[in-house]
Amino acid sequence: MAAAMRDRGPDDGGVWSQGAVALGHQRLKIIDLSAASGQPLVDPHAGLTGVFNGCIYNYRELREELQARGHRFFSSGDTEVVLKAYAQWGDDFVDHLIGMFAVAIVERDTGRLLLARDRLGIKPLYVTETPDRVRFASTLPALLTGGGVDTTIDPVALAHYLSFHSVVPAPRTILRGISKLPPATVRAYEPDGRVTERVYWDPPFTRHPDRADWSERDWQDALRESLTTAVRRRMVADVPVGVLLSGGLDSSLVVALLAEQGQRGLATFSIGFDAVGDREGDEFRYSDLVAQTFDTDHHQIRIATTDLVPPLEAAVAAMSEPMVSHDCVAFYLLSQTVSEKLKVVQSGQGADEILGGYHWYPPLAGVDREHALDTYARAFFDRDAAGLARILAPDRLADGDPAREFVAAHLARAGAQTAVDAGLRIDTTVMLVDDPVKRVDNMTMAHGLEARVPFLDHEFVELAATCPPELKLAQGGKGVLKDIGRRVLPHEVIDRPKGYFPVPGLTHLEGKVLDRVRDALHAPEARRRNLYRTEYVDALLADPNAELTPLNGNKLWQIGLLEMWLQRHGIA
Repeated sequence: MAAAMRDRGPDDGGVWSQGAVALGHQRLKIIDLSAASGQPLVDPHAGLTGVFNGCIYNYRELREELQARGHRFFSSGDTEVVLKAYAQWGDDFVDHLIGMFAVAIVERDTGRLLLARDRLGIKPLYVTETPDRVRFASTLPALLTGGGVDTTIDPVALAHYLSFHSVVPAPRTILRGISKLPPATVRAYEPDGRVTERVYWDPPFTRHPDRADWSERDWQDALRESLTTAVRRRMVADVPVGVLLSGGLDSSLVVALLAEQGQRGLATFSIGFDAVGDREGDEFRYSDLVAQTFDTDHHQIRIATTDLVPPLEAAVAAMSEPMVSHDCVAFYLLSQTVSEKLKVVQSGQGADEILGGYHWYPPLAGVDREHALDTYARAFFDRDAAGLARILAPDRLADGDPAREFVAAHLARAGAQTAVDAGLRIDTTVMLVDDPVKRVDNMTMAHGLEARVPFLDHEFVELAATCPPELKLAQGGKGVLKDIGRRVLPHEVIDRPKGYFPVPGLTHLEGKVLDRVRDALHAPEARRRNLYRTEYVDALLADPNAELTPLNGNKLWQIGLLEMWLQRHGIA
């Protein structure tokens, strides 16, 4: 299982076992490069052994606090701080951590096992359980490598994948036998066989009485200060840290705020593809402008449109779960090149979900909470229950309309003041976790590159959640962030059309990529699996770019990608 994750931690590896428990770890050396922070890390004095993926940005402050409480350290890294924090505060140790993390801790004397995941699910944690065994890993394929997994397709997860824009919310995965520990969750496997679980973070998306008299400028100042703290925290490392610079507002602001704090010669990276027809393949004019403005050590990565199938295959192999976004290939190729120069980068991921940058938020501003579901579903859902019945073989259909029922319950939950707040909450705590964040983690870590996301600093998210929606939706979305940007960025970067990682060769299915999708859907494994109605697949293949989702996703690509992923990971 550890060997299956060597790409995520190519610098070192180790295993440990005691009694019924065994731990394995692959290490990417970023903090405390010495062997003292090798994992699994054993703390004989505390009677604890742990494995940890991620970074605790306040580990130095916590170390000082723990030393003042009498704890003695044998390393200078953050892993030992995590174990000592558990020794000091028990299960509440997570409340003291600022960062991204998936953690497993074993108590020597009791055999108790504790699993924990960071508040916004930036670091993954997969689990498979049978009556007599629990296994967990940072990737789903590592669990498959361990064997003994029920790889039956989960019909509810399949309905989510095909309806909720390929988002399968935790704890489900597309496979019935593997689950995800949800974000902001601590789970303990007790010595007597009991399993306890606690959600330790659930921020309110409501107005805070202490901020009722804040002006627009007050909000801008507060969010800017919080984001400045977030980007500063994410420079904590014993190796250099760079920035993935798309040239959009979000990543450009990360660069600007770091420059404000005195960062000089910051390494920045942008990717671009050859244009295809009238579809541009790069946004270098914006990233170049930002790089010049802040005098960064900038790297343009140009990808020729030759054959996209090999990097596509590699990206599918790197996916812990099937992900349809074309960004995967771009992030994979970008990470491949960046990892030759650096081990750590900051990324602008998450700003759209946190600060209202998507087009489906403004329609929510005009509806009551009870009507939010229909408005959200019209913009975001790929299919309704009738659409699923049209595509799926009858024995693959779940009861009801799982995605709609899940979203309805989430939007109706207390703790969100308006329909916009409810939409931002589900996108922040569910969609963001199981689409963009997972995508970035999988594609960067496939090359031993750690991506840090300052917009997902939990204190920044808590503050932004209380910001009045009208300030977020202003100026076509992210209005409050644009106003912050106007103070430090060239205006061209702020007033430009919304960008993305363009991969022209994948946005329109044709040529070798279309052939690859056709081969996947006609493969013997696909015929045996029989997920889809044959007539539906044949109709899509006859006109590959005819059917699009409301978000302009290609429906043929969606079903083809799932089949490619299942075949690539040996799922019969």
